[in-house]
Amino acid sequence: MQDYFHTYGVVAALLVVGGGIVAGGLAVNRLLRPSRPTGEKLTTYECGVDPVGEGWAQSYVRYYVFAYLYVVFAVDAVFLFPWATVFSSPGYGMTTLGEMFVFLGFLAVGLAYAGKKGVLSWV
Repeated sequence: MQDYFHTYGVVAALLVVGGGIVAGGLAVNRLLRPSRPTGEKLTTYECGVDPVGEGWAQSYVRYYVFAYLYVVFAVDAVFLFPWATVFSSPGYGMTTLGEMFVFLGFLAVGLAYAGKKGVLSWV
């Protein structure tokens, strides 16, 4: 029983030592760096161009929907590979085939809905 908890003690000690090294490095960096803030250094900077106007900019929600659709189809791809492996094993053929058609049906309904709403057009 002592060996069991001893391994956790080693892990905890390594975490403390690692955290101390990171904290020490950040503290030494803060002490040794030069700090001369000026008005020009504190202005907003983006791509080497001086800021014009206010910092508020609108972005289209459509881009987030594209990202969401990408995640949906990435999950679909992650689900298809294990399904193909299980489908080949004996005794699971029709069950896994039915499950996959239900899953693909849900994806098809979601894709049809996104297409009907016009989300998939790049205009």
